[in-house]
Amino acid sequence: MNAITANREAAATPIIGDDPAKTFFSVRDVHAYYGESYIVQGVSLDVRKGEILALLGRNGAGKTSTLRTIARMDNPELRGGEIWLEGAPLHTQKSWQASRAGIQLVPEDRRIIPGMSVEENLVLAQVAPGHGMSVDELYEHFPRLAERRKQEAVTLSGGEQQMLAVARALAREVKLLLLDEPYEGLAPVIVQEIERIVYSIKERGITTIIVEQNAVAALRLSDRAVIMDTGQIVFTGTAKELLDNPQLRNEYLAI
Repeated sequence: MNAITANREAAATPIIGDDPAKTFFSVRDVHAYYGESYIVQGVSLDVRKGEILALLGRNGAGKTSTLRTIARMDNPELRGGEIWLEGAPLHTQKSWQASRAGIQLVPEDRRIIPGMSVEENLVLAQVAPGHGMSVDELYEHFPRLAERRKQEAVTLSGGEQQMLAVARALAREVKLLLLDEPYEGLAPVIVQEIERIVYSIKERGITTIIVEQNAVAALRLSDRAVIMDTGQIVFTGTAKELLDNPQLRNEYLAI
């Protein structure tokens, strides 16, 4: 085994604690399937309270499926492994229970509710127990949404819809925020605005996992990074380590 291969294999070994119940958030040997398609193949990772973790990889690597598994969505189906948040098991729960526990997923397609205004989308997010920021607080963080509060939500621009999707998640009690491709299709100036919002979320102590094809932008935001390839983790380390390793970036991220 040469030095490069040895370093890569060492980097692929996740740094996890001995007891997942004592870690803020922990995924242990998770296996998930779409039907008979084996998508998430033995993923293990820990996330520390208040940090941003970038979950990276090429298209089809299993990133979104991992987020959906963490959020306890019906698909993919979790068939093995454990998921823990602040000492409580999530792997035995449904998606609505995980949401009430503080896991909030902002999906790639944003799921804006048609026929309702911006404000109605936000108010609806707070119907169930487990409230987070108030609508007025959200408007302070998202002034564009305040300006368009009475506008039908689906008529917003792509960037504004992304802001609304994040704001709806923050309207709930959030312990772990899952962002799936928040920059997709957005102009650079809007990407910068979303970055500002993610920084402000971190300042509030909210832990975040971000999946993003714009790996450099995600790494600029993040404390640590994980790379997935064909459903498995092939690198874990600090964001700086990955930014400083052009060979790994080229092999797994094509950047």
